[in-house]
Amino acid sequence: MNSLAVEYLKKLKFSPVHIASLRALGEYKGKQDLFDRRSPEALASLKSLAMVESTISSNRLEGVSVGDERARNIVLMSAKPRGRSEQEVAGYRDALALIHESARDLPFTTDVIRRLHTTICRYLPEGGGDWKKEDNVILERRPDGTTRIRFKPVPAAMTSNAMGKLVERYKQAVADGEDPLVVIPLAIFDFLCIHPFKDGNGRVARLLTLLLLYHAGYNVGRYISLERIIEESKESYYETLEKSSQGWHDGKHDVLPWLTYFWGMLLRAYKEFEARVGTVTTGRGAKTEQIELAIKRKVGPFAISDIENDCPGISRDLIRHVLRKLRDDGKIRSTGVGRGAKWVRVESSNTSGDLQS
Repeated sequence: MNSLAVEYLKKLKFSPVHIASLRALGEYKGKQDLFDRRSPEALASLKSLAMVESTISSNRLEGVSVGDERARNIVLMSAKPRGRSEQEVAGYRDALALIHESARDLPFTTDVIRRLHTTICRYLPEGGGDWKKEDNVILERRPDGTTRIRFKPVPAAMTSNAMGKLVERYKQAVADGEDPLVVIPLAIFDFLCIHPFKDGNGRVARLLTLLLLYHAGYNVGRYISLERIIEESKESYYETLEKSSQGWHDGKHDVLPWLTYFWGMLLRAYKEFEARVGTVTTGRGAKTEQIELAIKRKVGPFAISDIENDCPGISRDLIRHVLRKLRDDGKIRSTGVGRGAKWVRVESSNTSGDLQS
């Protein structure tokens, strides 16, 4: 709504660091065809992994938790969902597949936005696709159980009008030749400030991010999970959203913290993709790096089989070798012995609060 108004766009001023980020992203986009011509088998593996990671991370950001192995089976459609949490995982899987397969046929319209919400809710008894009927707030839930209001979105009575204006202003900005790397994060930001649905706003926002990046030719989300990167930097994600939302209703907000975060997230995805497409056809050292990257992405306890699933084509012996080395370096530790052994990363505890939409 407010961030895509012509007068607001005209006032945006970017630093040399911002310009450098935009230039680097443009260069990565220029390499897209080169990336896409790499080993088809390797790219297929990355696509499958990104689907699993995106589904797990996007739901986990909203407090929907399903065991990684169970979630992977649901995403890969080797298991049917049982219970609400697994139904939400299956719904996000379907919405992701829809975007990956049909992005060109999904314009940025209110109908498509509602369709995505319907899809993520398709296995739930209450369904989805309707704008909120009651006012909502964005809460932070602290570790001690207390909450505070981070932001008050657009009232329910104004939601339909606000969403219509968001779509109109986005289309106008694109038609006016504004940089997609500016208008896409601004559209996502305004969507989150409107918070048009009773539930699932964060998940729909991340789906829209993938969709609009596809429209603009930035296809890294096909191979690298943007949702996982957001989850791994969730403190910064929520902090920049809160900082940039101050004064949004009056059009007096500073969106640069959010833009800086968004561009950094996208740069990280491209750097990771470039590193990974370089590892899939190279030797032992590169395979070791691929195993280490898979371990770094793990949030809770994991087994050797989990790393095997994330690193197809790499032998179990090499995975064991890397695990032992990381253990000796104090970077991971074992939680058991024998066939049921699990591993966990050794890192400082996270004391920040979770957020709910």
